[in-house]
Amino acid sequence: MVSVVYEAPDSIQDAVKLLATSKVKANVLAGGTDLLVQMRGQHEPRLIVDVKKIASMMAANVSADGVALGPAVPSAELSARDDIKAIFPGLVEAAYLIGSTQVQGRCSVGGNLCNSSPAADTIPALIANRAQCVIEGPDGERTVAVEDFVTGVQRNCMTKGELLTMIKLPQPAPRTSDAYLRFIPRTEMDIAVAGAGVSITLGEDGTCTDARVAIGAVAVTALLVPEAAAALIGSKLDDAALQAAADAASAASKPITDRRGTIEYRKHVVGVLVKRAAKIAAERAGG
Repeated sequence: MVSVVYEAPDSIQDAVKLLATSKVKANVLAGGTDLLVQMRGQHEPRLIVDVKKIASMMAANVSADGVALGPAVPSAELSARDDIKAIFPGLVEAAYLIGSTQVQGRCSVGGNLCNSSPAADTIPALIANRAQCVIEGPDGERTVAVEDFVTGVQRNCMTKGELLTMIKLPQPAPRTSDAYLRFIPRTEMDIAVAGAGVSITLGEDGTCTDARVAIGAVAVTALLVPEAAAALIGSKLDDAALQAAADAASAASKPITDRRGTIEYRKHVVGVLVKRAAKIAAERAGG
């Protein structure tokens, strides 16, 4: 019989110790909606470290500095937080797109991030909002920008014994908002063919003074696209600026052809999504 050891520590220090000293494969259980599927049919001994009994991992706090989001906060709980939705509507929209209503009660932004799928919905939204990952391990704590956290398909920068303990989103500047859009073949519960997260800051005259554009499902990791942001900054988001941003996103993408779409199709779609998300973010920022 395969040995599966389950631990549910109540502190980050204990969780890190368990992960660092495990002699078998160790997995963190935040929501488990990816992990349980990945374990199906596998027969190797492993340690499961459930972090939901750690208070900070299940907390989402709003302050003058921004939002400190515990990696294990369920998406359903995040979607119900009007205070967070008022600041980062695009991120909440992205979290809401993970799975079905039933899955929403378990899945989390932190789990979506650590699973590190190229098509993860929350990662472009996090990148657009300058999110930072706080990681704790045997050698102490470090902070990594989300765009540097994911290193490949289902791979990230964390090493043995390290744990994602917090996702920090800085308070946006006045007249700033975000949006996330994805395209899927079905109406719901499908994986993105392409996705785009955009944050826009507007001046009093309606000129875009700052922007962040990130795209997903069109490369091995979600990508920050500075060229797309540069096309928007200094403009009043007219058609020419929006099209330039779309073109920059299409050029930056590096998709593959598979049963879900061709390279050419994905490049076109991601540009369209960037244009539309930028419009939505600007409308929210102006409102």
